[in-house]
Formats: sequence, C-alpha cells, structure tokens
Amino acid sequence: FDSLPPAHYKETMNSILVWMQQSETKLSMPQVAIAEYEIMEQRLRELKALQSSLQEQQKGLNYLSTTVEGLSRKAPAEVSQSYRSEVEGVLGRWKKLSAQLAEHCQKLEERITKLQRFQNDTKTLKKWMAEVNVFLKEEWPALGDSEALEKQLEQC
Repeated sequence: FDSLPPAHYKETMNSILVWMQQSETKLSMPQVAIAEYEIMEQRLRELKALQSSLQEQQKGLNYLSTTVEGLSRKAPAEVSQSYRSEVEGVLGRWKKLSAQLAEHCQKLEERITKLQRFQNDTKTLKKWMAEVNVFLKEEWPALGDSEALEKQLEQC
C-alpha cells in the first residue's frame, strides 16, 4: 500500500486533466480577425480568467509532483517510474498550455492596441475630411481680390 498514491492524488490528477482538456479546447478555437473592440475585449477577459484559473490549478499540480516524489522513495522502481512518467506528461501539457495562453493574450493585446490606434486615426481622418469638405464648398473669392486669394492659398 505504500507504493500506491493516496486517493486524493487520483482525484487531483483527474480534475487537472479535465481542466487542461477544457482549456485546450478553449484555446484551440480558431483565432479570427475581429474588428470590433468589444468582442476583442471580451475574448481578452476570457483569456485572463483562464490564466487566473491556471494559477489556481497550480496548487494541485504541485501536490501531484510532491506526492510522486514521496512515492518514488517508497515504491518499487517500475511503479515509481510509471507515476513519474504520468506526472511528467501532465507537466509537459501544462507548460505548453501555459505558453499558448500567454501567447494568445499577448497577441490579442497587441491587436487591441492596433485597432484602437486605427480607430483613432480613422476618426482624425474623418474630421479632417469634413473640414476639407467645408473648405471646398466655400465661395471662391473674386479674381481681382488678391488679399482674399492669398488667404485661401494659405488655407489650401
């Protein structure tokens, strides 16, 4: 019995595996180009919540690692190697998931910044175009009025 992990070990392992599967599914959703700020913000909030959840799950992962370490001291080599391999597989998936999550957050934050910049530039351009439109619709000065012509030339 010393070579078997406690029941809590299996429960923790199962809950982490289920959590990782759900998280991997969320991250595997195709990344689409979104031009709506609100949708991008919502997706970023979802990813941040997933990162927070990842940190909460870290305790369980630490428990698995320490339990396997303790088990490897008591259990026969082949049993301990089996559990060690299982935990190493989970740790590998965990690192990959963590890196993927960080990358998705970073890319989305960059896209949000670019979209904000683009929207600001567009707003500025529209304002400028409206001003130009007003200017172009103004009455042209008479040909003999050199002072008014010079003023309009400066405005152009």
